[in-house]
Amino acid sequence: MLELHYLRDHKKEAIDALSKRKIDATELINTILELDEKRRSNQTELDAILAESNNISKSIGLLYKEGKRDEANLLKEKTSVLKSKSKDLDHLQQEIKDNLQQALWAVPNVPNEKVRAGNSEAENEEVKIVGEKPNLGENNKAHWDLADQYDLIDFELGVKISGAGFPVYKGKGARLQRAMINFFLDENCKAGYKEYQPPHFVNEESGYGTGQLPDKEGQMYHMQDDNLYAIPTAEVPVTNFFRDEIVKLEDLPIQCTAYTPCFRREAGSYGKDVRGLNRLHQFDKVEIVNVAHPDKSYDLLAQMVKHIEGLLEKLGLHYRILRLCGGDMGFTAAITYDFEVWSAAQERWLEVSSVSNFETYQSNRLKLRYRGEDNKTHLCHTLNGSSLALPRVLAALLENNQMEDGIRIPEVLIPYTGFDKI
Repeated sequence: MLELHYLRDHKKEAIDALSKRKIDATELINTILELDEKRRSNQTELDAILAESNNISKSIGLLYKEGKRDEANLLKEKTSVLKSKSKDLDHLQQEIKDNLQQALWAVPNVPNEKVRAGNSEAENEEVKIVGEKPNLGENNKAHWDLADQYDLIDFELGVKISGAGFPVYKGKGARLQRAMINFFLDENCKAGYKEYQPPHFVNEESGYGTGQLPDKEGQMYHMQDDNLYAIPTAEVPVTNFFRDEIVKLEDLPIQCTAYTPCFRREAGSYGKDVRGLNRLHQFDKVEIVNVAHPDKSYDLLAQMVKHIEGLLEKLGLHYRILRLCGGDMGFTAAITYDFEVWSAAQERWLEVSSVSNFETYQSNRLKLRYRGEDNKTHLCHTLNGSSLALPRVLAALLENNQMEDGIRIPEVLIPYTGFDKI
C-alpha cells in the first residue's frame, strides 16, 4: 500500500510512474487525496468539539460547587448537543477511513525507474540468457508422455480424486520431487536463509498484509466457515511473521526460506499451454523471503537473482532472466525479475521463479518497521523469490535430459535421489 504522504507530496510522480502499468490512476489518487482532506478536516472538527465538551464538563463541576445549579444545568444541555454531534462526526470519520482504506488498497505499487512501460509479457525485457538449447532430435517427448512412460506422474488419478490440476507423483517421480525440495532448501540455508515450516492456511489479515487481498481474492481457495485462505505461496505466511512488528536494526536483513505446497484456482486457464505440469492448482515451491533496510534492499535483490541463477546452473538448465514491464508485473511489486527455463520438447520458455522487491508497499500494510539510529521507526523493505517452483523445473529436467534408454538425473540431485537415471 502506498504511503499517504507520498501521494500528497508526489502526486504527479506517482501517476506518471503508474502509467508504466498502462493504467491511469489520476481519478483514484484524486479520490484518495480528497478523502484524506475530509478525514483531516473532520478530525480537526471532532477534536475541537471534544475539547469544548471537556472544558464545559469542568465548568459544570465548578458551578455545582458554587451552588449555581441553573447555570450548570444549561451547560449540561449544551454538552448533550455536543456529544450527539461528536458521535455523528465519529461515525462519519470511521466511514471516511474505511473508504480511504479501500481506495488505497486499489492502487498498485509504483514501478521502479528501471521498469519499462508495457501491457503484457511480450514487452518484457530480456536481461540475460545462459546456456544453449538442448538438441534432442526428432523423437523427443513432452514431459507428460515421459511421466506416463516411466510411471512418474499420474494426472488422471489426480483428476479422479480432486480434479484437473492436482497431479499424483509416484515412484521415482515422487522421489525426484522430494530431492529437489531438499536440494533447494539446503542451498538456501547455505546462503544464510533460516528455514521455516509455516502454516498452509492464513487468515484474512495475512492476505491483506501481503497484498493478495483484495487484489487476488478470486484466485485463492477460501474456506468460508473458518474464513481461512489456502496459501498461493509461502511468501504470505512467512512475510506475515513480521506483521505489526518493530524489528531491530542490527537484525536486518532477516532472511527466511520455506517449502510449502501452493494452491491457486487459476480461473480461466485453458489450452495447450496449461497441459501437464505447465499450470496447476496445487504445486510445490521453495521460497526465499527477505526483510531489509531500505538502503540495502536493491543490493539484496541482486544477491537473490544471483543465488537463483546458481541453482539453475547447478541443475544444468538453459535459462533466461526477464525484467518485467509494468503491465506484466504483480500488483504489489516495484520491480520483478522472472526466470524461465527452456523446455526442449515443447520448444517454449517456462517460468520457474519470480524475484521481486516490494519496497515499502507490503510493510506499510503490515506495519512492519525497524527502529533507526534516530530512535524513530521506519518502514522496512520486503523482497521474495521462488527458489524454486518445482513443476516446470521438473518438466524441463525430464524433457531436456531424456535419452534413448531413460532420463539422466543432474549430478547435484543424485545424493538426494539415490539414483542417477530413470
